Amino acid sequence: MLLSYAKVRGLKRKILIVPVMTPKLSSYWLLFITSTTYELAKNLVDSMKVEVICKPNNLASLLNIPLIDYKTSITLAFDKIEQNHVFYSWEEIQNNTTLIEAPVYGCFKDIRKQKLNNSDISLERIWCIGGKTGWYYGNPLWKLRGLIDQLVGGVGMCRGRKSDTELNTGDTLDFWHVMIADKKEKRLLLYAEMKLPGQAWLEFKIDKNNILTQTATFRPLGVLGRLYWYSILPIHTFIFKGMINKIAKTST
Repeated sequence: MLLSYAKVRGLKRKILIVPVMTPKLSSYWLLFITSTTYELAKNLVDSMKVEVICKPNNLASLLNIPLIDYKTSITLAFDKIEQNHVFYSWEEIQNNTTLIEAPVYGCFKDIRKQKLNNSDISLERIWCIGGKTGWYYGNPLWKLRGLIDQLVGGVGMCRGRKSDTELNTGDTLDFWHVMIADKKEKRLLLYAEMKLPGQAWLEFKIDKNNILTQTATFRPLGVLGRLYWYSILPIHTFIFKGMINKIAKTST
């Protein structure tokens, strides 16, 4: 089942037998290489101690349930996920904005909040982000990331933005695509088009209490994606903390 799942997801996996692996170590290993929680991983490992013998039954025929094979079920499950994921037709995006959300499960998140004194000024700052304006903090690091992206065949930072002050759903913004730009709701959602071992979103949202929430979401692809997230975590902490502080500071 594990190898079949990996094949459907386009992952190369091998099963290795190790001489010693306690349930606790196995649980921590699952926690590292998958998006599960420790409690779920622990229960999954513990359940392997229980021998289960399945017997043939005619329930499917009695209830007229069409059965599908394992690989097909995985494919269908991820098709459903993709439907609530990323649209590549921008006309489709504009007609389905309620379906475009950064995923919740199986992701790493960097969530930061700041109280604003003037949400209108901060909103304008958010709407001017990127391009000639820059990203308000650690701009050399942003440019370096764009250069690295270009070297590996990505779009880099060369696209800039159409307008210095306006953003609309479907616009390009450096190596991001604007998924949602709703000034009335005070929300901007970006999807990364850089080369990554996974997928990334960046969201800015100001609520009714003038609280700015900045959320960076990363959905890793395999172990490489998880190693990537942990390796750049210190840089993300530096950049994202500085960025939200700069945006909030303009409202004082």
